[in-house]
Amino acid sequence: MAAAPALPVTVIGGYLGAGKTTLVNHLLRHAGGRRLAVLVNDFGALPIDADLIEGADGAVLAIAGGCVCCAYGSDLIEGLEAMAARRPRPDHVIVETSGVALPDAVAQSVQLLASYRRDAIIVVADIETTARQADDRYMGDTIRRQLAAADIVVASKADLAGEDTLAAAQEWLAGAAPHAAVLPAVRGALPPEALLGPPATGRLLLSRQAPHDAAWSSQAFAIDRPVDAERLAARLAEPAMGLVRAKGVLAGRAGPVALQVVGRRWEVTPAADTPAAGGGLVAIAVGAPLRSDAIHAAIAEATLAEA
Repeated sequence: MAAAPALPVTVIGGYLGAGKTTLVNHLLRHAGGRRLAVLVNDFGALPIDADLIEGADGAVLAIAGGCVCCAYGSDLIEGLEAMAARRPRPDHVIVETSGVALPDAVAQSVQLLASYRRDAIIVVADIETTARQADDRYMGDTIRRQLAAADIVVASKADLAGEDTLAAAQEWLAGAAPHAAVLPAVRGALPPEALLGPPATGRLLLSRQAPHDAAWSSQAFAIDRPVDAERLAARLAEPAMGLVRAKGVLAGRAGPVALQVVGRRWEVTPAADTPAAGGGLVAIAVGAPLRSDAIHAAIAEATLAEA
């Protein structure tokens, strides 16, 4: 029997009061058919909206839509192993860290388990206070280390900031989180496809806005010839491309590969087989139009010459 594919794990961090709880509740409300599992140190640290809870059994809350929320206490590894053994198996696991935790340390723990793979580190940052708090002698080092590890920064409470404050905050966050895409948000209202990746079905509309406040777009690109996958991934991860995510399976130099871009981080890994159509990828942008022409150009530049 073939081994089950590794479960993707998204780590959500951010300092106290940044808006992590709001973001997690938004993801649970807009799971889009995914079975999400949320792991928290204790339920009091992450109050799930009461109307989402369908039942409770010890350290597990049953959430609407087939999702669950589990308390893992002081042993994250044990909690992750228990989650991987659940039936039905979740589609995606979210680990919500405490406000003073370092999310990259949690992500490193996840990578010790063969049944899991790191998907992304998301750090929630309060637009109005984060830059000031980052200079505080007591909390500043933690905040800066959280941001430095981020693949995606959710700049929360964007509705409370004027245009100048918002622009200045985005510029500061881009410097503090050089490997991340910075996404302003109001009450965590961002598309789950951008934060968690395309659903398992791979079906995405070309563009969509409601019910999310942030306009976003996605597009599928067919790739019917072998490519230099590392070159393509590095190009897609450049800030000028404006992508939050890109994901696909395509023919590489030595066989089928899986390509994934999250923020400015990218990876190319061997894939089991190439899709019958020859492969392709899905790209997602938030807050700005998706640059189809630039993506097509990047694919053309990475396409390998015929032998």
